[in-house]
Amino acid sequence: MITANNTDIKTYSHEPFTDFTLQENKSEFEKALEVVKSDLGKNYPLVIGEEFITTNEQIVSINPSNKEEVIGRVSKANKELAEKAMQAALSTFNTWKKEKPEERANILFRAADIIRRRKHEFSSYLVKEAGKPWKEADADTAEAIDFLEFYARQMMQLKDGAPVKSREGEANKFNYIPLGVGVIISPFNFPLAIMAGTAAAAIVAGNTILLKPSNNTPVIAAKFVEVMKEAGLPQGVLNYIPGGGGEIGDYLVDHPKTRFVSFTGSREVGCRIYERAAKVHPGQIWLKRVIAEMGGKDTVVVDKDADLDVAASSIVYSAFGFSGQKCSAGSRAVVHQDVYDEVLEKAVALTQTLTIGCPEDVNTYMGPVISQASYDKIMKYIEIGKEEGKLMTGGEGDDSKGYFIEPTIFADIDEKARLMQEEIFGPVVAFCKARDFDHMMEIANNTDYGLTGALLSNTPDHIERAKEEFHVGNLYFNRGCTGAIVGYHPFGGFNMSGTDSKAGGPDYLILHMQAKTTSETL
Repeated sequence: MITANNTDIKTYSHEPFTDFTLQENKSEFEKALEVVKSDLGKNYPLVIGEEFITTNEQIVSINPSNKEEVIGRVSKANKELAEKAMQAALSTFNTWKKEKPEERANILFRAADIIRRRKHEFSSYLVKEAGKPWKEADADTAEAIDFLEFYARQMMQLKDGAPVKSREGEANKFNYIPLGVGVIISPFNFPLAIMAGTAAAAIVAGNTILLKPSNNTPVIAAKFVEVMKEAGLPQGVLNYIPGGGGEIGDYLVDHPKTRFVSFTGSREVGCRIYERAAKVHPGQIWLKRVIAEMGGKDTVVVDKDADLDVAASSIVYSAFGFSGQKCSAGSRAVVHQDVYDEVLEKAVALTQTLTIGCPEDVNTYMGPVISQASYDKIMKYIEIGKEEGKLMTGGEGDDSKGYFIEPTIFADIDEKARLMQEEIFGPVVAFCKARDFDHMMEIANNTDYGLTGALLSNTPDHIERAKEEFHVGNLYFNRGCTGAIVGYHPFGGFNMSGTDSKAGGPDYLILHMQAKTTSETL
């Protein structure tokens, strides 16, 4: 185990991905899948302070690739239990905020070690509950380990504050202190990595939290709660309360004792949280802090001198990785008119080689989308696409057993069309033709969002211009626009993509703390 004595951020390197072309790794993963299969259907209680509470009303988590298979049944919190969790978190904060940063960090290191030892098991839960193919699940688990390691190290960097000057006869210090009780609302698409990262960042900074995971993926969150307990996290620091957003979500966002809200999800819900959190309620003595990541409408831009094979693969894998259910997914391809037809042809051909099916098969590239609601929404956008442009491949769905939608490409879409402007969150990409580089940049920036983007170009001047003009939080060159790695590509965007909170970056933990200056006259 790495301890708090070896915490230099510079020594950090991300958790390696598993090479499934090696038979040994493939066999180990298959064994883990069998172990998880034997563990399905269990009941998971709420965790509030020292209590494990089972409720009559439950969230039934199902396998999105096989609707008949129940992953688990999770107790569902109501307002009364949410209030009970708030009181437990408030009480525990009084002691947890005094815990040494070294010990808080060591709990994260221990949790990272536990997940590392059980990596394929956690990935298998992601295959089952989130419908992630092997490689996507493995990357999700690796990212969770990365977040735990990175934030633990970062806390050790921040524990002594920042240097300030002292005049003669005085001693001045600038330190960071915890905020209080935070509400963590995590998404289904990275149900281990983002959930673990947002929870761990708040915890290691000295806060106590109420964790409300996505109702589509609550079992993987319950497994994480078990890990944190095993790692030595005191009871009451992390309170696990799945439930309805309209019931307990709103209640906790409005609560006068909520100090901050950390949210990852849709623009609609993020804006609702931001608005509600701005209101000061009776008994509230602070302005709530909101940390929000709210999705994107991300563009892969292809210049006329780009490597067209790399361009096509960048478009396809950015669009269809995890069925397009990433806020970073490249759902728009903006291609120079001189190479448009060739890039489109290559992308269509590559898309038609992708394997779609049950994610438990190592050869599956793309599994299901997460739910019936997602399936219905995406299929409606496909119908819109048929009116707005030309269907080149895909366009069919099958929800008889699971929620499967073919990877879909539409061509000749107008830059202002709905398919080019609205977040679909599914395996659909729109191709749009650009006249020149000025037009490319104009289209790239013409959405309400600003999360990720990519430029494929071999023109140095265009690359330099894009660095300044392409207004996104994460900009990549000559590669796809997904796949940010903790500590290497701090992740978060502008405009309606959120509050520019860079997960896995140098200033992320500070969002969970407040600064205090002390000046002592000698």
